[in-house]
This record gives sequence, structure tokens and C-alpha cells, in this order.
Amino acid sequence: MVRGKCTVRASEISSFIYCQRAWWYQRQGFEPMNRAELAAGSEFHSEHAGWARTVILIRVIAWMLVLAALAYLAVILGARLFN
Repeated sequence: MVRGKCTVRASEISSFIYCQRAWWYQRQGFEPMNRAELAAGSEFHSEHAGWARTVILIRVIAWMLVLAALAYLAVILGARLFN
């Protein structure tokens, strides 16, 4: 995707706030010298996001099991009270 020199993305604003000189180098087309570190950081964040999704899924399943247990308990207690 081709974009003009006037287009600024949110990631560029973040880069500018962190280091104005790095933002300028990026806009001029210079490649970062620490590509390995940047790639490792991206990989770490991707892996962490996967773990976070897994934790959220486990939490949802746990709440569903708690609600199912409470519903089962209500049915059992209701059956005993009305018999």
C-alpha cells in the first residue's frame, strides 16, 4: 500500500513521542540496526497474546462450570423441597 508523506499512523505517533530522531529516520526510510531485538520483542508479544487468550478462554470455561454447578444445585434442592 502506497501512502503519501503526509499520512501519519498511530504507531508513528508513538515512535515520535518516544524518540523524535528515530521517527525522522523511519520517515526517511532508514532501517533499524537492532532488527534482531525488534523481531524478538514482536515474537515475545505474539506469544504473550496467545497465552492471554488461553487464560481468558479458561476463565470463561471456569465460570460456565460454576454456573452449571449452581444450576444443578438449584434443581436438586428444588426437587427436595417440593417432594
